Amino acid sequence: MAAERWEYVENTLLIESETIKDLISDVSKEAVFQVIEEIKACKGRVVVAGCGTSGVAAKKIVHSLCCIERPAYYLNPSDAVHGQLGLVQEEDLIILLSKGGKTSEIASLIPALKSKNVKMIAVTENVDSIIAKEADIILKVQVKREPCPFNMLATASTLAVISLFDAITISLMHEMNYTKDQFAVIHPGGAVGEQLLNKSR
Repeated sequence: MAAERWEYVENTLLIESETIKDLISDVSKEAVFQVIEEIKACKGRVVVAGCGTSGVAAKKIVHSLCCIERPAYYLNPSDAVHGQLGLVQEEDLIILLSKGGKTSEIASLIPALKSKNVKMIAVTENVDSIIAKEADIILKVQVKREPCPFNMLATASTLAVISLFDAITISLMHEMNYTKDQFAVIHPGGAVGEQLLNKSR
């Protein structure tokens, strides 16, 4: 039982680590550069929307961007079509996360975003989907397989999206010459804040 249990754990970790490694050769360098440029040039806020596991990834991306002084917020697609789309303005940039590119809650945002002239980035594995076709930039993130026995539970694919935006965030830190002093101002809490504040004294 123990050996079989560990096999499941090991298999999952191997698939997920290989998924991240594969991003280096599989993802479009040009698309990544475009995303970096758009986030860097954004004069408003970076809005990130997604449902289910994509929503969880969206919240992580938002947190990372806020940590480097790129104001961002998570837009719940269900609430958005009930008035919260008013938060999104023309100078904002919106990143739409949808693995299959057909998520109806995400697709329903597009007409309003178009009318507001908001630039859209689609993060999906399906470049032929409606969300991809309507976006200004397509960032294709496709994985070979999910670790689960049905190849359906969004695990490796979610990790791939989060990892790619971690990389984008780190690139932005370098390009914007983001400093520890800046980080200390917005992250005074916890062990990280304690370490930053002690080093800045």
